[in-house]
Amino acid sequence: MVLSAAPVALAAASPALAAPLASATVTAFAPYAVALGAAGFGLVAAILALRWRREAEQAQQKSAEQLGAMRAALDEFEMLVSGMPEVTIIWKDTGLDPEVLGPVSALLPGETRHDAVLDFRSWLDSGPALDLAERLTDLRIEGKVFETTLSARDGRIIRATGRLVGGTAVLRLRASGASVEPPLTGDALARLPSLAEAQAVLANLTIPAWLRDADGLMIYANAAYLHLTRSLGLKSDRGTAPDIFEVKVRNAHLKSLNDASDTIAFCEDHPQAGKLDLVLFPLNGGSAGYCYMPLKRPETREPERIAPDLGDLTAVIDTLATPIAVFNRQRQLTHFNQAYAEYWGLDTSWLNTSPDERAILDKLRTQGQLPSEPDYRDWRARHLMSYALTSPRETPWYLPDGRCANVIAAPAVGTGGVIYVFEDITERLALETRHNALIHVQRETLNALSEGVAVFGTNGRLKLQNPKLAALWSLPLNVLGNSPHIDTIAKACAEAFPEDGARIWRNLKQGIIDLNPNRADTKGRINRADGRLLDYAIVRLPDGQTMMTFVDVSESANYERVLKERNEALIAADRLKDTFVQNVSYELRSPLTNIIGFADLLAGETVGPLNEKQRAYTDYIRASSANLGLLIDNILDLATVDAGIAQLNYEELEISTLVEKARAGLAATFAGADQPVDLKVSIADNLPKFFADGTRIVQVLYNLLSNATRFSDPGASVWLDISARGDKIAFVVEDEGAGIPEDMRKALFNRFEGQSVEGRQRGAGLGLAIVKTFVNLHGGSVSIEAREPRGTRVAVIIPANAVATQIAGE
Repeated sequence: MVLSAAPVALAAASPALAAPLASATVTAFAPYAVALGAAGFGLVAAILALRWRREAEQAQQKSAEQLGAMRAALDEFEMLVSGMPEVTIIWKDTGLDPEVLGPVSALLPGETRHDAVLDFRSWLDSGPALDLAERLTDLRIEGKVFETTLSARDGRIIRATGRLVGGTAVLRLRASGASVEPPLTGDALARLPSLAEAQAVLANLTIPAWLRDADGLMIYANAAYLHLTRSLGLKSDRGTAPDIFEVKVRNAHLKSLNDASDTIAFCEDHPQAGKLDLVLFPLNGGSAGYCYMPLKRPETREPERIAPDLGDLTAVIDTLATPIAVFNRQRQLTHFNQAYAEYWGLDTSWLNTSPDERAILDKLRTQGQLPSEPDYRDWRARHLMSYALTSPRETPWYLPDGRCANVIAAPAVGTGGVIYVFEDITERLALETRHNALIHVQRETLNALSEGVAVFGTNGRLKLQNPKLAALWSLPLNVLGNSPHIDTIAKACAEAFPEDGARIWRNLKQGIIDLNPNRADTKGRINRADGRLLDYAIVRLPDGQTMMTFVDVSESANYERVLKERNEALIAADRLKDTFVQNVSYELRSPLTNIIGFADLLAGETVGPLNEKQRAYTDYIRASSANLGLLIDNILDLATVDAGIAQLNYEELEISTLVEKARAGLAATFAGADQPVDLKVSIADNLPKFFADGTRIVQVLYNLLSNATRFSDPGASVWLDISARGDKIAFVVEDEGAGIPEDMRKALFNRFEGQSVEGRQRGAGLGLAIVKTFVNLHGGSVSIEAREPRGTRVAVIIPANAVATQIAGE
């Protein structure tokens, strides 16, 4: 180890000696390094090769499994196709032979070779074979799809359908099971086929055909006929196929067929379909017919009309606000306007690259702007059928964002392309929806009305009605539902109400059919014979129609009659009461005057002296007579007020004088009392001048004090306080009586409401009624309230100048 390290140390110490020694060492070790590197590279390469081989084997195994699954699926599909009773021929490329799928024996009995199907002349008649070959040529070159019926040599009917699937021409052949019968000879020619036999034949025709019964009504139509009616926009109200001919034209056809008693053929100008060639023939139990567009016949050639160049329309298209796009025969976008790009949110730079329509549709679908369809490819294929159109077609697109576009696809004349017009009908549909909703609300509102409503047109026919109309007049709903004439309604009402129905509606009819432009609305009441009362109104509508309404007022009229009779009875009773009161009052006045006169005569001892007992009786008679006289005066005053002839004599009054007069009346009334009440009067200073009717004010004060005295205990105190409240004067009377309950206060101002408090009857009940009446005449007010802890307070407030107040109020 030491020896081996010596050369190295020597070389490190002397560079001149180290150079030859390093070269020799590297030369000696080079073969070993090369061998070691080659071995390592080989090892790595072997590992990578093994790894790649393993991955390749796994990929091959996976591919083999997928291939096996695909072959199994293919075998399954071929088995399914082979099990179907039809033959499918597929042309995958123009230069290759077609592929035939399906059981050949289902089409050619006893034949198993696929090539035999391609020889059309061997199993089809010459005419159908040539027609099928021409249709296949158009399908493979121009993409014209077809569907036709062929007759085989053995008499069977073969259904042939040609389609383009993913750019590949596909022909499907299927035997229908029917066969062509040999021509009839002899007596068989005289027998007419039945409707069932004719239906079996017409069902296989590719042109519109139909069956009619003996009455001329359509009882069957084939698929081609139904397709024709849909393209013409015809609908039926009977749940059957609509008739393409009017009743008058149809009757003329049937008459011609009956007159000929044989098959007839003629040309008919249809208002929608144009010129049609018709063939009609009789059947056992009816007739049949079919129609087709007339064949083009050789005519004198005219100078060919040059189709307009689309380039002339581009300037017009660009100025339109409606989205428009033009595609050529190769489905490439050749022109569009700015509205088209904005409507679909497409980049104009991308549209200028003339993209294929399929690419545009795919992009719109990716952006979520196309209608939601479960099978997008099928929908796109049906949309791209626009290139085979010969006339414009309209299709509504309901977009996910709520918009609705009416897509109009029209063939571009002379180019083989298509012009698309995208009409935004969102707002129109919204308006229609709102209109329909409004009509629905109006209809529901009309049906919910308690009035019967009928609207008649200018022709006298019923245009609108509600169920209440039928209920009021007992009309069948089926009669009203057919827009009947007013004569029909009048007849039905005459049958429902034989007593007066005809007369009532004869008068109503005059208001409906009156076409005078200056006619006015009318209303009235109908008293029907069945006891019902109906209020009616005839109103002219702005559009010339007439609305008639009926309201059953039988119950309300009865209530009104009862109330009117009761009111009249009350008025009569009130008049009788007033008359009675006035008569009684005047009748009582004369004897009462005599009683008072004789009592005064006895009290004055003119006829002789009286002892104490006689004098007490005489004073009691005088007091009672005064009370009775006062009561009669109150009754007469109230009668005068009720009659409206009461008048007030306004004058300037001295309030203290009024109080003294009221005090004197009170003393005279209660002169026989053992312990008279203690009346305390308080009159404020600086009262305004008081203008009123002195007599009435004295009566007011007297009744207030009398009422307080009656409800007070003997010897109790009664206060009268008079003060100014602005331009008014307040008279407040308080007592220490038992008080008046809350439920009795409102009745105190009623006439003849004598209330009893604590078991004591307190007068006839006219006092406070007189007070309220005279205070109201002066424009004042009266209020009553409880006094704490005991008693009652009555406040009367009267304007100081009642004359000025009354004039201002007027």
